[in-house]
Amino acid sequence: MRLAETDARIRVAAQEKIHVELLEDQLQKLQHELTHRGVSEHSELDVFANQNEPANEDLVLNNSEIHSFSKELDSLKTENLSLKNDIKVLKAELNSVKDADERVVMLEMERSSLESSLKELESKLSISQEDVAKLSTLKVECKDLYEKVENLQGLLAKATKQADQAISVLQQNQELRKKVDKLEESLDEANIYKLSSEKMQQYNELMQQKMKLLEERLQRSDEEIHSYVQLYQESVKEFQDTLHSLKEESKKRAVHEPVDDMPWEFWSRLLLIIDGWLLEKKLSTSEAKLLREMVWKRNGRIRDAYMECKEKNEHEAISTFLKLTSSSISSGLHVIHIAAEMAPVAKVGGLGDVVAGLGKALQKKGHLVEIVLPKYDCMQYDRIDDLRALDVVVESYFDGRLFKNKVWVSTIEGLPVYFIEPHHPDKFFWRGQFYGEHDDFRRFSFFSRAALELLLQAGKQPDIIHCHDWQTAFVAPLYWDLYVPKGLNSARVCFTCHNFEYQGTAPAKELASCGLDVQQLNRPDRMQDNSAHDRINPLKGAIVFSNIVTTVSPSYAQEVRTSEGGQGLHSTLNFHSKKFVGILNGIDTDAWNPATDTFLKVQYNANDLQGKAENKESIRKHLGLSSADARKPLVGCITRLVPQKGVHLIRHAIYRTLELGGQFILLGSSPVPHIQVYPILLSSFSFLRKHIFNICNLYIKLGQGGDLTVNNNCEPWLHHIEVWC
Repeated sequence: MRLAETDARIRVAAQEKIHVELLEDQLQKLQHELTHRGVSEHSELDVFANQNEPANEDLVLNNSEIHSFSKELDSLKTENLSLKNDIKVLKAELNSVKDADERVVMLEMERSSLESSLKELESKLSISQEDVAKLSTLKVECKDLYEKVENLQGLLAKATKQADQAISVLQQNQELRKKVDKLEESLDEANIYKLSSEKMQQYNELMQQKMKLLEERLQRSDEEIHSYVQLYQESVKEFQDTLHSLKEESKKRAVHEPVDDMPWEFWSRLLLIIDGWLLEKKLSTSEAKLLREMVWKRNGRIRDAYMECKEKNEHEAISTFLKLTSSSISSGLHVIHIAAEMAPVAKVGGLGDVVAGLGKALQKKGHLVEIVLPKYDCMQYDRIDDLRALDVVVESYFDGRLFKNKVWVSTIEGLPVYFIEPHHPDKFFWRGQFYGEHDDFRRFSFFSRAALELLLQAGKQPDIIHCHDWQTAFVAPLYWDLYVPKGLNSARVCFTCHNFEYQGTAPAKELASCGLDVQQLNRPDRMQDNSAHDRINPLKGAIVFSNIVTTVSPSYAQEVRTSEGGQGLHSTLNFHSKKFVGILNGIDTDAWNPATDTFLKVQYNANDLQGKAENKESIRKHLGLSSADARKPLVGCITRLVPQKGVHLIRHAIYRTLELGGQFILLGSSPVPHIQVYPILLSSFSFLRKHIFNICNLYIKLGQGGDLTVNNNCEPWLHHIEVWC
């Protein structure tokens, strides 16, 4: 602004200067003309003075005009000087502005330097994380080697003991031989002297008897030594025969039967290694497919090959694995889950439990299961042991250009998991929370396309792609419209909606960012929202484009097909009713088993409920609740505090429980600002503050000794009650 004002004032001053110069030129011309006329006509003035009085009056008038003109010129000169001074001041101010601009440029350079330093620190942090992952792997391998060394030491100790026994017998034999030699020397001496006395004869007879006894003992010792040696040789032969038979049996089992002595984490880690080699172009697609099938079948040969290659470099390991690519095709299914949550590393609600629990259940039935997740900055990284980055970059389309994605792998709950980290300037998954961002539609449409790009570039040909809720609902239209033509065409798409209240709608133009055709999809029979026709509904798109649509129970499937429960999608669900089914969710009976749960203070079962009372006492002490009356009911409620869960029902349950002398524990959080449950409770029950605000990490403990209240305005999770009784 100041520069613009300065330029304007300079232009005005320049125009004034030009005007003054023109006036000065005119003045000089007039003065010169008057002087010339005055010299030439001076003599004539006297003659014609009387005759030319009007001319004299004109001359006087001209002189007065010249005088006024001169005054005007002087004032203009004064104004010109003032303008020159103003120009000098403005130039000084312009110089100060230029100095400020130079300082701004220097600050920009310093900021660029700091940003480059930050990127270097981030790269160092990534390298450190990789080193930690490698160290964890080395620890596991070292533990296996220690166990093998202990077994070998046991065998060596047994063989050494038998050898020591044989050596002891040999030493006794040598001592006996020395005694025999001494006796023979004594006998020779006796023969030399040829003693004929009876005593000598008796002595000789005695000596001969002793020699005979010694010879017998020597013979018995030889026989005993021979038997020990023979026994040792038989033991060695038996050990070698047993070892050979075990090797033969292992080979036969490796060819025909799955190996059950290795945990699922081992097979998942092996699968991730093979996929890493494929993405890094060290294996062909067909080779990787055959090796995946061997892992899928838990083939003993590929396990032995992995153990054999632990001390080899990567090139030798790949060569060893390629020798195994002659196995048959597995009869199981290849299922890939693309989801926004997975317990325990990224869990907000029940979705995370379902993805992990369903994956483990399918894996136990012999199916190959893999999970694809976003790499959030707020994940539970302490629950991930072997997280490592692949030496490959997957590029995916978004907003008209390609963006790089870093791929991380790990095994969680025995399942192979891929984490996608977008290198996008908006840092989609570095927000400190899973959901609730203003651009969630863009975040998860980007992730859905990047996940399919990972499957395509990894050469995977799954039988089922299973996506969950609106966050990954984009997978269905992306798969059929963009990726089937590219060759990722072996799968059928299954979509599960865990709660129809959350649909992720957005303005229709937003859909173009991930590469989908807005004009083709913003139609009533495709992805256009049923209520607002200028908006796109991802949940509706998944219902339309998936081969099968499931939800959490048969009764909820019936409820959402009504206008009251369908949240605006009942007409779409009824139109696609032939492929819509409700499958009852369950719980992971391994994780939620009070007889084996290590989180409980005391384990218990249906035949012995004493532990339940002890756990009830434990949680009371933990929260500072009164234990005076052990039979007093302890009511627990675990829920998200949103209107759908019936917050008003919780309020009434708390009042009623306390009125009847019971105790109430509420574990939950709310993203809805206007829900103010805690102040309402505290206004009437002052002692509740401590109990309500000290409930961190109580999800499992709350089930140790309490009853469970179930409250909901609609049904999506009423069937899925985790009760420990």
